[in-house]
Amino acid sequence: MAQYKTQEDIEINLKRLRLEKDIAWEELKGIKGDFKEAVQLPNWLQTGYKMISKFSTMMLLKRIIK
Repeated sequence: MAQYKTQEDIEINLKRLRLEKDIAWEELKGIKGDFKEAVQLPNWLQTGYKMISKFSTMMLLKRIIK
């Protein structure tokens, strides 16, 4: 537990903690935006397209080899 000598020390520490809280809150907002963007339908379609194209390429190569 911190020992404070003056009221000014307490106020400085409170300001620092408030700024740290605000920074953390803004980081959470950014993460929320990134998550919303990642969950959007076009991103899922793009991922699905990549997986299907890899699978179809593997199946085509398998048929060519046989």
